[in-house]
Amino acid sequence: MKTARRYLAREIYRSAAVVVLALIGLFTFFSVVDQLDQVGRGSFKLYHLFYLEFLALPTRLYDLLPIGLLIGAILGLAGLAQRHELVILRVSGVSGMKLLRMLWLSSIPVLVGALLLAEFLTPLAELKLSEAKLALRGDAGRSNILRSGYWFRETNSAGGLRVINVGALRGSHNAAVVTVYDFDQAQELKTLMAAQTATFEAGKMQLQQVMINTIHPLGNPNDPISPDTKPVEVHSEATHEISTTLTPELLLARVLTPERMSFLNLFEYIQYLSDNHLTADRQIVAVWRKLIYPFTLLVMIAIAAPLGFVQTRKGGVGTKVFAGILLGVGFFLLNQLSLNIGMLNKWPAWVTAIVPNAFALVLAMTALLLMENRNAIALKMARLTGRKPPPPRQAPT
Repeated sequence: MKTARRYLAREIYRSAAVVVLALIGLFTFFSVVDQLDQVGRGSFKLYHLFYLEFLALPTRLYDLLPIGLLIGAILGLAGLAQRHELVILRVSGVSGMKLLRMLWLSSIPVLVGALLLAEFLTPLAELKLSEAKLALRGDAGRSNILRSGYWFRETNSAGGLRVINVGALRGSHNAAVVTVYDFDQAQELKTLMAAQTATFEAGKMQLQQVMINTIHPLGNPNDPISPDTKPVEVHSEATHEISTTLTPELLLARVLTPERMSFLNLFEYIQYLSDNHLTADRQIVAVWRKLIYPFTLLVMIAIAAPLGFVQTRKGGVGTKVFAGILLGVGFFLLNQLSLNIGMLNKWPAWVTAIVPNAFALVLAMTALLLMENRNAIALKMARLTGRKPPPPRQAPT
């Protein structure tokens, strides 16, 4: 069986590699065409666009690997079925479920590669891509950012609330148009700092060209105000340093898709949100979706198995591929629908991540079992209805 498993793995790997490369090339071409109108704006050149597309390749591979594996597995199994090699395996005593287990075992190297891709290569490339976009175009390509920029909150050194507004992110840990609001424990505004630029390092925020407004309490509002009283004291500084829990990674986390972050950065961001009493539901769902990602690849193999096992005398491969594309797109839409409905209805994160995969796996296993026992099912139905049982289906010659 090791020989058969290696042969199945070689056929599926070869077909899947061709499909994934074709999909990556196709989507990269569409992306380049879509962004060509940005070439020439300011200092953005054509080679900058190619550089950004190169950095986007790991993320694109991460997104397209499941459907590429699905179509590749269908092509590989369809080729084996047309050459009647699956029939030889079935005649030698390999059942459909055992064949599926062989396919899953053959996919272990792909699962290991997918884990490395999801945890190391994709997060690193996504960080570099976001930094490059910020440096070259002034944006990170996200359309759901408020016009006022990015908002953060944390606890200041006095135990009160601090709200930080970053108007625009720049590459290399830099930001522009930064406003810091410091409140005391009574939620009264004490200091307002407006800086032209800021640099974030570990535990520190260096403000440049900053205007500092210090608000002094007036005491009893019914008391007369002395002419010497200054409710607001304003002064400017070339640089001003304050302590902060924000790090460059947390800043970029606002422009990254949670599923494309590493577990370490994702947990760090969730901890930051929890410590500051901010909603982290989307990030928690992302943790579960990253955990379930290798299982998604196994589900793709399970979906491909019933389609690939169907015997055809001639042709029929195009129909199988078309059906596989429809199933892959349907699975993607189901995943997105589950995510959106789960976020709206406050479903548990594990339900949002697991239900689409479990639903697809149950359908695939049901289809495979029906194909495996179709002759027995047809015989039982004939006995129940009193009709003559049909002859058992034979493998094509």
